[in-house]
Amino acid sequence: MTATPSDPWDVPPAVTPSASPTPADEPGPVIVQIAEIGVTSTVVHTPTGDLPLAGSQWQVNDYWFTTQRIPRWAILAAVLGFCVLTVFSLLFLLVKESVAQGTVQVTVTSGTRQYVARIPVKDQNAVTAINQQVNYVRTLAAL
Repeated sequence: MTATPSDPWDVPPAVTPSASPTPADEPGPVIVQIAEIGVTSTVVHTPTGDLPLAGSQWQVNDYWFTTQRIPRWAILAAVLGFCVLTVFSLLFLLVKESVAQGTVQVTVTSGTRQYVARIPVKDQNAVTAINQQVNYVRTLAAL
């Protein structure tokens, strides 16, 4: 038996593309970015998967702590002054400054799924900005 060559003009039927997303299915551009959480007009993008925005609940908790430390200028003054005034230069090491540090925890819950983002912050302005972003997303979720 010999194989018959295929006809070069024999074209397979056109393949129709699979169901492509319609513009209504696409979530659109990211409106608000809170750390690794991206929010579009209909979807909340998280590293663990997407959540629907409608009906989602948002919670913000801030955790602050204050530490005491010797400022750099005081350490430099103590080291440089040690050559000139030995005893008095060590008094610079008694200077302390308070440094506030903390994290803001943003929790989004939609149905049975939940995602928590922890955002390091260094001042109150960053905490206020995160709270404003979450309040805006809350209004979007309520629509």
